[in-house]
Amino acid sequence: MNIEEIRDYCLSKPASEETFPFDDVTLVFKVANKMFALLPLDEIDNPSINLKGTPEENIAYREQFEGINPGFHMNKKHWNTVQLDSDVDRNLIMKMIDNSYSLVVKNLSKKDRQLLM
Repeated sequence: MNIEEIRDYCLSKPASEETFPFDDVTLVFKVANKMFALLPLDEIDNPSINLKGTPEENIAYREQFEGINPGFHMNKKHWNTVQLDSDVDRNLIMKMIDNSYSLVVKNLSKKDRQLLM
């Protein structure tokens, strides 16, 4: 997947938005003001995305794929960095985006979850 495809897929999630809260080159996707994906735009030679996951899933993915590592500049227990030019295929990246989004939504307050419907 390329950066444009990832951007479009993340924005297809209900109530998702894109922001640049840290700098001009790190695109952050949020739902209800909570991050579910970070996409550095300045890594043209080595594109990646940071995605949230359960600790168990994160460890399993890291053991299975060379292109999945502990989240760069993130809580290593809850975030993975996925190299887009690696052994990780498109369907798995989309599944990981879905999971990251779902984990964030699941942890929202009941009021915020209801606003998404």
